[in-house]
Amino acid sequence: MTEIRDLLLSRIRDVADYPEPGVMFKDITLLLADPAAFTALSDALADIARASGATKIVGLEARGFILGAPVAIRAGLGFIPVRKAGKLPERPSARRTTWSTAPRRSRCTRRI
Repeated sequence: MTEIRDLLLSRIRDVADYPEPGVMFKDITLLLADPAAFTALSDALADIARASGATKIVGLEARGFILGAPVAIRAGLGFIPVRKAGKLPERPSARRTTWSTAPRRSRCTRRI
């Protein structure tokens, strides 16, 4: 497990004060570009999902789409994308959320 952790951490770059002062952005571009690292992350997250009894994987845009879909496939589970308010054609199920980079925005998913 330490090998996987070291591999993943070596592929994540910290970018200070982005997108605003006081935020430490985690740039995962190098991780996504490395097939071994991306596969290791997907497998590790799929193992956690299976062990916890998850029935679906939910991904918040945009990183959640990139990471969640392969995890869902590896875990043999469905994937539910969660979008920003106003990005879905049907009446969505919505919740207000607070994130360090996007406080008080609504996140939505299609009613399933």
